[in-house]
Amino acid sequence: MNESESIRAANLDHQPAQCDILVVGGGINGCGIARDLAGRGFKVMLCEQDDLAAHTSSASTKLIHGGLRYLEYYEFSLVRKALAEREVLLKSAPHIMWPLRFVMPHDPAMRPAWMIRAGLFLYDHLAKREVLPGSRSVDLRRHPAGAPLKARYKRGFVYSDGWVDDARLVVLNALDARAKGAQILTGTRCVAAQRDAEGWTCTLEAAGHPPRAVRARAIVNAAGPWAEAFLRGAATPAGGESLAKRSLRLVQGSHIVVPRMFEHDHAYIFQNPDQRIIFAIPYQQDFTLIGTTDLELEGHDPRAGRITPGEIDYLCEQASRYFERAITPADVVWTYSGVRPLLDDASGDPSAVTRDYLLERHTEAAPLLSVWGGKITTFRKLAEDAADAVGEMLNDRRPSWTEGAALAGGDLASWLPAEERRLPPDAQFERFVQEILRRHPWLDAALARRWARAYGTRIALVLGDAASMADLGTAVAPGVFERELRYLADEEWARTGQDVLWRRSKLGLHLSASAREDVEAWMRQHTDELARAGAH
Repeated sequence: MNESESIRAANLDHQPAQCDILVVGGGINGCGIARDLAGRGFKVMLCEQDDLAAHTSSASTKLIHGGLRYLEYYEFSLVRKALAEREVLLKSAPHIMWPLRFVMPHDPAMRPAWMIRAGLFLYDHLAKREVLPGSRSVDLRRHPAGAPLKARYKRGFVYSDGWVDDARLVVLNALDARAKGAQILTGTRCVAAQRDAEGWTCTLEAAGHPPRAVRARAIVNAAGPWAEAFLRGAATPAGGESLAKRSLRLVQGSHIVVPRMFEHDHAYIFQNPDQRIIFAIPYQQDFTLIGTTDLELEGHDPRAGRITPGEIDYLCEQASRYFERAITPADVVWTYSGVRPLLDDASGDPSAVTRDYLLERHTEAAPLLSVWGGKITTFRKLAEDAADAVGEMLNDRRPSWTEGAALAGGDLASWLPAEERRLPPDAQFERFVQEILRRHPWLDAALARRWARAYGTRIALVLGDAASMADLGTAVAPGVFERELRYLADEEWARTGQDVLWRRSKLGLHLSASAREDVEAWMRQHTDELARAGAH
């Protein structure tokens, strides 16, 4: 019985479990906060009603970026903070994050060249850069990035940001939190939280298990799109008055994936006539990712977020303004939509709503910290600020530690000779792949690279004592072996084929429908076996 199952097996008839802080929400903010607090020595429990990164945190544009377009809204503080975080993150997990160069074709009908140059100058200099190169102008008639574009785009600008596997970033934070003592409970809802002067008595429910009582000194509400609903529903203050003083705007951002539109390794940022921008990004070797939209979500159910035909048409039309080869809805092989929980600032334009975060303290009795807004690039800083705030509210301040710390599997330099440990993060990764193949010459090279990207130095846990391809077990699907699926189930909280195919990886894009079903069936059987073992 693993940690999650042993905790769930207890029920309300026993003494409540004790922790310092209960974190509600297993997205990037919740897992980042749990990691930071656990690393400071607090006893932490995190509950997530679904899978880790099941919602917003696996549905981003997958960029570590300062937010170039936010400069037009004078969000200089947010951009500076995000720019500074880019390089901190790129160094912390170079297997799932790496530098990416962006090309902005110049359309004189959109923004004048001087305005773009001024914006990029600010972007280059608002924060210190060590890893990422600065911006420059390019002649698209000669640069490889000009080849897929319409001939009228003759000039462009190139600048740097970063790429991230967003869902794996969440899992890496959860792994690090667990390694530092946190308990991570997936498929577990906090259905009630009763507050008194000394702490919170919380009721956690997981499907197929009796309710569980937990006693916490403080709660962090990091429920993302459900943060407001948690305050209005589950969280009960000592005096009975609702804790919800703010409102969220739920804004849907949708993306489409089409077959690869270009051969080079740059991404594009396209300016649209409505003053918005979209990205076209190399994705999963064989595809191009295009997004995003900003659409106010009707109703208050974050699960209702689904791409609309209008959004598909919009993304196809705007990308086709630039690419020589037009994109149509028939080209779309996959879509996804994320619901962003943005603080309601009464702005009429969803694109103009701030992406910065706010930490709201509720200190009338036992502490409660609510996390509002935020973006994936600033999650570490948000988590650090949140942990500082919780420490202050508990009158138990403890030093921060995450800046400069590697995430789970991100310590690639530990596998390299001393003289190579100061290489740039992306160069470290290439040397890391070579080192894997040197230590395991029998391992298929393509599989070694995929596992290196997904697991970093934790590939040693995936491989275990394997000494040949046969030791990896049955190939459940092409390139998907039993040993990897067992690792994901036993170490990374994966329970379903969806968890494996669309969050722990994007193998779903590469496998046939029958192969996806084979993975689903294997995971179903393995999960059933775990449940039966736990029952005994």
